[in-house]
Amino acid sequence: MQLHSFTFGPFQENTFVLYDESNECVIVDPGCYSSEEKNALKEFVSQNGLKPVMLLNTHCHVDHVAGNAFVFDTWGLKPIVHKDDMPVLDSQQRVSDMYGLPCELSPRPEKFMNEGDVLSFGTTSLEVIHTPGHAPGHVVFLHKASNTLINGDVLFNGSIGRTDLPLGNHEQLLESIRTKIYTLPDETIVYCGHGPSTTVGKEKLHNPFVRA
Repeated sequence: MQLHSFTFGPFQENTFVLYDESNECVIVDPGCYSSEEKNALKEFVSQNGLKPVMLLNTHCHVDHVAGNAFVFDTWGLKPIVHKDDMPVLDSQQRVSDMYGLPCELSPRPEKFMNEGDVLSFGTTSLEVIHTPGHAPGHVVFLHKASNTLINGDVLFNGSIGRTDLPLGNHEQLLESIRTKIYTLPDETIVYCGHGPSTTVGKEKLHNPFVRA
């Protein structure tokens, strides 16, 4: 599996394109707001001869779903989310208005993902792990073959996801990190929804908010 990241929008959100030798790809958390950002995503897919086959959201905060409508309009993909995050997705317009941001409403999911599901594209399989706390339906995607974790806003390099937003739960987030993330191999690369990547081992030793 190969991975390409973009940093989009006023929240500097990391959007990921995952792909393999089949040229099928998955778009995770498209945060593109501007036409320039949308074109950057579209051109990367086109120039690399990729075929988008899934749109995945780790969670449904506005900065992670801002480009869902664009992905649907361009490639016909509806998002796959955890059902517990539907109240968050339903608040997209209201929260965008609160921040003074443009809002292209995400299409409704046609199906949901759950803990333990395996999502496959090309020759690649991603395991779904439910990690609530930052958002009630937050999930992460584990590619075991390469020890790669697409972790959204659960764990950051030297920090953790905020829990002061509606439906956040601090103790639940800490429990998700301890029982779902810190139980992975230390060499697991953690790709974050904001900022640089890290590893499980580094955060277990040095994260000031939650140690192993």
